[in-house]
Amino acid sequence: MASFEITGGRELKGELVPQGAKNEALQILCAVLLTPEKVTISNIPDIVDVNKLIDLLRSLNVKVEKTGHEEYTFQADDVNTGFFESPDFKKQGSALRGSIMIVGPLLTRFGKGFIPKPGGDKIGRRRLDTHFIGFQNLGAKFTYDTGTEFYKVEAKRLKGAYMLLDEASVTGTANIVMAATMAEGTTTIFNAACEPYLQQLCRMLNSMGAKISGVGSNLLTIEGVDKLTGCKHRMLPDMIEVGSFIGLAAMTQSEITIKGVGYDHLGIIPGVFQRLGIKLERRGDDIFIPRQESYEIDTFIDGSILTVADAIWPGFTPDLLSIVLVTATQAKGTVLIHQKMFESRLFFVDKLIDMGAQIILCDPHRATVIGLNRHHKLRGISMTSPDIRAGVSLLIAALSAEGKSTIHNIEQIDRGYQHIDTRLKKLGAEIVRK
Repeated sequence: MASFEITGGRELKGELVPQGAKNEALQILCAVLLTPEKVTISNIPDIVDVNKLIDLLRSLNVKVEKTGHEEYTFQADDVNTGFFESPDFKKQGSALRGSIMIVGPLLTRFGKGFIPKPGGDKIGRRRLDTHFIGFQNLGAKFTYDTGTEFYKVEAKRLKGAYMLLDEASVTGTANIVMAATMAEGTTTIFNAACEPYLQQLCRMLNSMGAKISGVGSNLLTIEGVDKLTGCKHRMLPDMIEVGSFIGLAAMTQSEITIKGVGYDHLGIIPGVFQRLGIKLERRGDDIFIPRQESYEIDTFIDGSILTVADAIWPGFTPDLLSIVLVTATQAKGTVLIHQKMFESRLFFVDKLIDMGAQIILCDPHRATVIGLNRHHKLRGISMTSPDIRAGVSLLIAALSAEGKSTIHNIEQIDRGYQHIDTRLKKLGAEIVRK
């Protein structure tokens, strides 16, 4: 188990370029299974979760070629569906939650899709009902083997249908949309997710010959086509990295420019950090964060304590609540963090409390952060990263703290953040991978 050793209290300065969007990559890479033609994808992040999915595609006999910096071509013209029966498939498929999104493309193109119970962050219940109910609405037969923990769907030909999703699941919507692209007739999906990742997937599919309308809304209409063709697609910058870097700049009192952020796709993310008192300036498609001695949390207009809560897009993404929480620990003022979606995501706050933060964990979903206004710096400790976003939050805390910190299980951070230690060192951070 690898670790980071961090000496905190260093002021950072320089530029950061966000990686390609992790959550978009997991959808886009699964979509290459929809066509036998070559698909070129650029701005692919070099992170563990994405590399695992690329390896899974290789195991399915997809031809994968690295053609440039963060650019690959994929050609699924000879997919080995027999691989589903192998122990290697269970091992690879269960190691990554994003692998669930191979099912929709396989189902619509080959008439069957398999997946073992997928892994991923241990942040609470992450059910898959939306995916499989959607496939059933399209006419597929669903079975789940409790002994092998394998999900299976089969259909000779999917048929378009109207459906109202029980939740606006991003991966569920993506999976159903991909399945519906080659279903017979028209599919209407209401309460669809409309995150930028999903919009990007729909635009890519349309460039492949799909007929999807309503992109960017929660009502999608898909007219089934007989086949899809190859395409070229470039992924967006990772909005979660952008938000993480804003929090990093504030906590370490650093002047940082984040380059090429895809500002128009960030939604309310910049505004939420501004309500924490963080100054930031849009410069074209860059964000400039000046050095700040202090920052003060806003209140609601009646003077009551600010609440930052996650919500489906265009609300605030749950992946950044951990970053907002740690950033608030050194602000002036108080904020209530309300994590609605996952009941285990806030449990990392005990480590911040050990570092000296003033946080009250009200229940599994809510934490009140009483900002220290830099009167008392966090202190370095030894800790373990429980998941991707908590891991980066602890890394930000360690970089701002007095003394040395050690973060174990940094494989969790590597799952979502590309060469994070190398990039931070270029800004002046003192961080060693061990």
